[in-house]
Amino acid sequence: MPKLSGVNHQRAVKAFQKAGFWIVREGKHITMTNGERIITIPRANPVDSFTMGGIVKDSGLTIDEFKKLL
Repeated sequence: MPKLSGVNHQRAVKAFQKAGFWIVREGKHITMTNGERIITIPRANPVDSFTMGGIVKDSGLTIDEFKKLL
């Protein structure tokens, strides 16, 4: 798996919005969906690379696709 460094949660939300996701709920975590998949992003700065890699995988994107959206 290509290396993904820690990402600010706000940058991650904007990247997923470019990929067609929208915010469903906000609290301690931000829940987003694209109508098919649901992802949850913690409000942490930065979201560590292991957690972010799992979120990207759950979204159906590859690490490289996600990096291009950042």
